[in-house]
Amino acid sequence: MPNLTSKELNALSDQLDFERVLHCKYLSAVQESQDQELRSKFQACAGQHLNNYNTLLNYLR
Repeated sequence: MPNLTSKELNALSDQLDFERVLHCKYLSAVQESQDQELRSKFQACAGQHLNNYNTLLNYLR
């Protein structure tokens, strides 16, 4: 892992939290939606935010 400043680490931590929250919100939207097309789009968005989260997390390892 590259040497990061505390400000950069805080920004990455905030972004990790943001991605996790968005992932959860889109999963919730999948459960609440009756429209299959919307459910599919919400699921794709949830997957993208999970991917973003994992990418950031792997960067920090």
